[in-house]
Amino acid sequence: MSALSRLVRRRAAVPDDAPTTVDVAPGAEPYFAGSGALGVLLCHGFTGSPQSMRPWAEHLAGAGFQVALPRLPGHGTSWQEMNRTRWTDWYAGADRAFRDLREDCDQVFVAGLSMGGGLAIRLAEQHGDAVAGLSVVNPSIASADVRMRALPVLRHVVPSLGGVSGDIALPDIVEGAYERTPLHAAWSLMHLWRDIQDHLDRVDQPLLIFKSARDKVVDPSSLELIKKGVRSTDLTIVPLERSYHVATLDYDAELIFETSSAFFQRLASKESGRVASQ
Repeated sequence: MSALSRLVRRRAAVPDDAPTTVDVAPGAEPYFAGSGALGVLLCHGFTGSPQSMRPWAEHLAGAGFQVALPRLPGHGTSWQEMNRTRWTDWYAGADRAFRDLREDCDQVFVAGLSMGGGLAIRLAEQHGDAVAGLSVVNPSIASADVRMRALPVLRHVVPSLGGVSGDIALPDIVEGAYERTPLHAAWSLMHLWRDIQDHLDRVDQPLLIFKSARDKVVDPSSLELIKKGVRSTDLTIVPLERSYHVATLDYDAELIFETSSAFFQRLASKESGRVASQ
């Protein structure tokens, strides 16, 4: 089966990308585009949906990349449904999309926002050189919030708390995330963080990190752990002075899109040169 045939088949299966018993919210649908030899997997954040990543994915597709932006299980439907999923479900959705891209592309890069950045890092930990490079925005792999310590008990008392969506400086932008935080899922997120932290030393791929100066969702502890734990020698941190947490929909979105595209192209050119010299 040709790469184009596989891509068409995946697009036809988009509505069932993440099984659900609830209607998928408008704008939360997965997005697949492009057919080039360079692939990019994009992962959205906790309680979010592909809506927060769609402009980035469209930019990369327009730049010639084959892009996959799956809707992770439990997302883009209802917080109640998400409360029935766990981090292994979210990672499995990202991993499946990554493996599909690997079948079609010579090189695959991974990008993510918030928890999606954490999933991107875990993919690098698990797949090694198969991940050609990473670009993450306000990645989430930890929290200094002491209230998180109550989750093991609190999740059995109340099913949800107020959400963390909408942290965007640009006016009138809709993220499409849940207004409630499902606590069983939040408890599972903590387990994902620990798993990522335990294997950071496996990450040696080129790494581009965008970090908002005013992020009300992800505190600085995640970035500090990443900087101390990874072994990437090609590591760049780009400050985002004008954007809040959901920077992919904020004032600095174009900076993220253009810088990440150039980063992926640079790595692809470097690999092509290496292969040609052999």
